[in-house]
Amino acid sequence: MLFVWFWLVAIMITAYVVFDGFDLGAGVLHLLIARTDQERRTVIRTVGPVWDGNEVWLLAGAGTLYFAFPLLYASGFSGFYLPVTIVLWLLILRGLGIELRMHLESPVWTGFFDGCFAISSILLAVFYGAALGNVIRGVPLQKDGYFFLPLWTNWNVGPQPGVLDWYTVIAGAVALVALTMHGAHYVAMKTSGDLNTRARRVASVLWPILVLVTIASLAATLLIRPELLANYRSFPVLYVVPVAVAVSLITMRVYRRKGNDVGAFFSSVTYLVFMLVGAAAAVYPNLLLSTTDPALNITIQNAHTGNYALRVGLIFWSFGMALALGYFIFIYRIFKGKVGEQTEGGGYL
Repeated sequence: MLFVWFWLVAIMITAYVVFDGFDLGAGVLHLLIARTDQERRTVIRTVGPVWDGNEVWLLAGAGTLYFAFPLLYASGFSGFYLPVTIVLWLLILRGLGIELRMHLESPVWTGFFDGCFAISSILLAVFYGAALGNVIRGVPLQKDGYFFLPLWTNWNVGPQPGVLDWYTVIAGAVALVALTMHGAHYVAMKTSGDLNTRARRVASVLWPILVLVTIASLAATLLIRPELLANYRSFPVLYVVPVAVAVSLITMRVYRRKGNDVGAFFSSVTYLVFMLVGAAAAVYPNLLLSTTDPALNITIQNAHTGNYALRVGLIFWSFGMALALGYFIFIYRIFKGKVGEQTEGGGYL
């Protein structure tokens, strides 16, 4: 049951990154590739009907984490109190930027909400990447399972790091480039004309940068945490993960050159999925690593809730996920196709 719940949490976090990732990418890009107010409206309309539904995966993932591994939830959310607060404000600002922009015709307020959407999307991507970097690098866990991290200290990886250091900044850069490229593929898939051309161009420019930061992040991870290869050595089948990452980068490039927006987008999905699966496989069975003493690591064995609760919870989780998947299939079928082919009018349509 612990193995199952570990991977259920990992799957839900991955689903959030894949789905809300293109929303963030569109936010990063919408002031860059959209030249007119109508084009900015079009970019927002590509994500407008689905962005709030995509965030359900974040809430569901956090709820599942709280239910299955309450010690990790208590320790992580207290130790990361400052960045969690920042992320909450950024989520609020992004929602305001998307929802209120369409309801005000004032150039001042339109520009303000455009800025909210773009800046919050950029910072969210960076903070999400840095968050994963903190999990992989580790935190200064105490014997009671708690810790505190300032936003930064001396920018070095050590026993008493900050939320931001040279390693987590690399992780944040990977997330920013990857999600921006993911959003570019999505916008290209959902638009036509000049927006489609500019989104394709951005994706082409970002591809070599993504390759470089991916290699840099892998090298940095092996430098600070060489023991994370232990699971890969014990289960050689896991080496399919880095191979899949490399293949997804290649197919991303091939589809982009062919002008196949759908193929490029799903190659981007594959890249994100296997990057996160690779990280989860490397840290398992740990949930949060200690930078001071490996004996203090929070693991699935010392952080889980009762076995009876896990068994019963799996039943309710299955029903809830069936409803969520039904909703997602329904909403994405309704809004399939390019934005320009949908009905003009109020709201996002």
